[in-house]
Amino acid sequence: MDEPRVSSIPTLPGQIKGRTLQTMTELKVFTPSHPPTHKEANHLIDFLHDHLDQYGDPKEHIKACLDYALQRSDSLGGFAITISDENGLVGATIVNATGMKGYIPEFILVYIATHRRVRGKGIGKQLLQEVLERADGDVALHVEPDNPARILYEKAGFQSKYLEMRLKRQNVH
Repeated sequence: MDEPRVSSIPTLPGQIKGRTLQTMTELKVFTPSHPPTHKEANHLIDFLHDHLDQYGDPKEHIKACLDYALQRSDSLGGFAITISDENGLVGATIVNATGMKGYIPEFILVYIATHRRVRGKGIGKQLLQEVLERADGDVALHVEPDNPARILYEKAGFQSKYLEMRLKRQNVH
């Protein structure tokens, strides 16, 4: 990840690098060298928890993901992006670096959500475009088959290559 490409980017009202969105006032990118404040981090975690709906995870998982992206734990880092309008956060995402290349994508888009009041207005698409511009390698994501956002991901070029299977270990020491 090229650090200058991943930094805090305040924007003019309604614009991101020449692209206009009706409700856009600010886009922020958080990295290990440009972390969010404690208040911003908590707001990001609360926002994702509240707006991921049935596809979400507990707050402690979202916090662990953000800590990984910001290298607050033993990790390879990543980044988080928020989009706000005059009423507050309208979109957020967290992306983790995998440290792999070729056989596994270099990045995994772990969380992405938009505020219910702006769904269908291009905020999710803008977040996804920003992720793809900043990730300097392949990007993977997991999406439930019935998640309406799946259409957005497919339009952006994501493909279902595999069926994911997991073995969840219970109390193994």
